[in-house]
Amino acid sequence: MDRLASMRAFVQVVDSGSFAGAARRLAASPAAVTHHVQALEDRLGVQLLSRTTRKLSLTEVGRTFYQHSAQILAQVEEAERSATLLQTTPRGLLRLNTSEGIARVVMPLIAEFTAAHPEMSFDVVLTDRMVDMVEGGFDLALRAGPLPDLSLISRKLALGKLILCAAPDYLARRGAPQRPEDLAGHNCLIYQMLGNEWRFNGRAGDVAVAVSGNLRSNSLEAVRRAAHRGLVGARAEDLEIAIDLLAVGVDDDAAPRRRQFERQSRFAARRGPGDDDDG
Repeated sequence: MDRLASMRAFVQVVDSGSFAGAARRLAASPAAVTHHVQALEDRLGVQLLSRTTRKLSLTEVGRTFYQHSAQILAQVEEAERSATLLQTTPRGLLRLNTSEGIARVVMPLIAEFTAAHPEMSFDVVLTDRMVDMVEGGFDLALRAGPLPDLSLISRKLALGKLILCAAPDYLARRGAPQRPEDLAGHNCLIYQMLGNEWRFNGRAGDVAVAVSGNLRSNSLEAVRRAAHRGLVGARAEDLEIAIDLLAVGVDDDAAPRRRQFERQSRFAARRGPGDDDDG
C-alpha cells in the first residue's frame, strides 16, 4: 500500500476528528480510510489512535507520528509546487554540449534567453565530436548529422547547408572550379569531421572528389578563421577554398560554383525513466 497515501489518510483523520470527515476530504470511502490507518499501525506495530464510540484521540506515539507525518506531507506538497513552478518559470542550470560551429549560432540565442529568464544559467562545453552525455553530466546536446547513441531522445531542428567558398584573390589567381572534379587540383581547407572526400549530388548524379590542401584541422573554428583570413586578402598562401560553419558546396548547373547540402541539425537529450522512443 502507498505509504504516503496512508500517512495522508491518518493526518486527515486527526485534522477532521473522524474517519468520515477524512473520507469526505479525501473523496474516499470511510472503509478505505480505515484500511489506510490500520495498515500504518500494522506496519509500525503500534497503536496510533485510541478509538471509542464517541471520539478519537491520539496515543503518545501517535502524536509524535502525526507531527512528523504532517511535516513530511507539507514538504511533499512544496516539492510538487516547486516542480510545477519550474515548468512555468525556467530556472536552474542547463549543461549543453555542442560544436564550435553551432555555438556561433546558438550563443546569441542563449544570451537572449537568459536576458528574458534571469533565473536560468548555462554551462556550455564545446567539442567537435559527440560526447557521452551521461558520463559528462550533460542535459542537452546540439549536433549536426546522425546521432551515434540510439538511447538518446532526439529531435530534428533544422536543415543546414554545406557551401563551397573561396577567397576572391584565390579565384582570380587560380580560377573558379567549374565542376566538382576540378577541386582535386585546388588547395582546400579540410575540416577533419567532413574528411577529405567531398561528396556532391546534382543533375549529373552523385560525385565524390578527393581533395587536399596545406591546412587540415579538427577545429571548425580554426578552419573558419583561416578561411576568413583569406577572404579579406591575407597572404597568397592563405587564400584557399574554405569550409565555413557546417558547410561545403558548389551550384548544380553545368558550370557549378556553389551547391547546397542538407545536414540534419538535431538536439539530443538524456533519456529518463519512463521516456519512450517518441520522447
